[in-house]
Amino acid sequence: MYPTAKQLEDYAELAVKVGANVQKEQIVVVMAPIASADLVRLIVRKAYDAGARNVHVEYNDEQLSLIKYKHAPEEAIAEYPIWRAQAWEQFAENGATFIQIYSPNPDLLTDVDPERVAQAGKAAAEALNKYRSYLMAHKNAWTLISYATPEWAAKVFPGISEEEAVRKLWERIFDAVRVDRDDPLHAWKEHNAKLQETVELLNRKRYKQLVYEAPGTSLTVDLPEKHVWLGGAKANAKGVLFNPNMPTEEVFTMPSRNGVNGSVRSTKPLNYRGQLIDGFSLTFKDGKVVDFSAELGYEALEKLLNTDEGARALGEVALVPHDSPISNSNIVFYNTLFDENASCHLALGQAYPVNLQGGAGMDEQELLRSGANKSLVHEDFMIGSSELDIDGVTQDGKREPIFRNGNWAI
Repeated sequence: MYPTAKQLEDYAELAVKVGANVQKEQIVVVMAPIASADLVRLIVRKAYDAGARNVHVEYNDEQLSLIKYKHAPEEAIAEYPIWRAQAWEQFAENGATFIQIYSPNPDLLTDVDPERVAQAGKAAAEALNKYRSYLMAHKNAWTLISYATPEWAAKVFPGISEEEAVRKLWERIFDAVRVDRDDPLHAWKEHNAKLQETVELLNRKRYKQLVYEAPGTSLTVDLPEKHVWLGGAKANAKGVLFNPNMPTEEVFTMPSRNGVNGSVRSTKPLNYRGQLIDGFSLTFKDGKVVDFSAELGYEALEKLLNTDEGARALGEVALVPHDSPISNSNIVFYNTLFDENASCHLALGQAYPVNLQGGAGMDEQELLRSGANKSLVHEDFMIGSSELDIDGVTQDGKREPIFRNGNWAI
């Protein structure tokens, strides 16, 4: 049987102890697809064993979502339940930690009108904006993991049996999150320490600009004066360390909202709310996307860019070496959690306040004045490859290599 009971048990323990780092007397909220119920039950038990006061579970069913997109009236598509948004806000205000299991079917909404998907996404983003602000400022601990489903596995490993595809996907998941190590908890401690070394090096450098060069990409990205690089484990408002993404291989910071110029081309497909966007390019002028193209999913990309004014600007720049565990698998996962940790990437939309010195305590206007972007969306897209070079421009104007041929040169 695959996965084994021991592997799922270790995975649940990582989610609780390393990802969310559940504390005594804390509320825990678990959001998960119904297919992952066996893992959810283990997470709930581990959370109580860690001292959780209460664990709330909300299951989702993507087939119900598909039915709604295809058959519900327009007014239902453009609504998000206020009571649900208020519940998430209350959980966050009460110091809850959040564990989300993300296992998308990349082809789920292929035949759904992108306008309906965009309407639903914007309604949810507006309703959940306050809740999301807690997480993006790292006031609460949270973690995102994945679960191998037949639909996702079939997309990643086409042409083989369902059983074999699911088995292979679980193998890749467990390798990426270090479940297959002799001591997974210790392996994560070492991994976080290594990422922290890179973070500290980049923060000492204080680059004022990054310059990207690759086939289809020639881009300059200004960095705010008080930008902060982060990676691996983060600290919440109470100083508790947590890992937002499992797996994670990135270090990231905030670009200056109006300081992005040039063009960039994607190197992996983007699964955006159940619709694939691939082979796309974006052209920036003074921070805004002024032109774009896509070989697949043009309309979905257009809807994303038109979500609000901030959706056409960048909120994150992230560095991931091409020679890294997930990248070396040579697999496209059609799941941003995995694909973004196999590739250097950028994010359209909302910036993380924690990527500015003192940013978590700034109000909206202070963040904007400091160069942060504001948007209802935060959507990562992959631009890394073995052909990507990145230079850093120092405060005194010198240009030095950070990446060469997709890997660290610093």
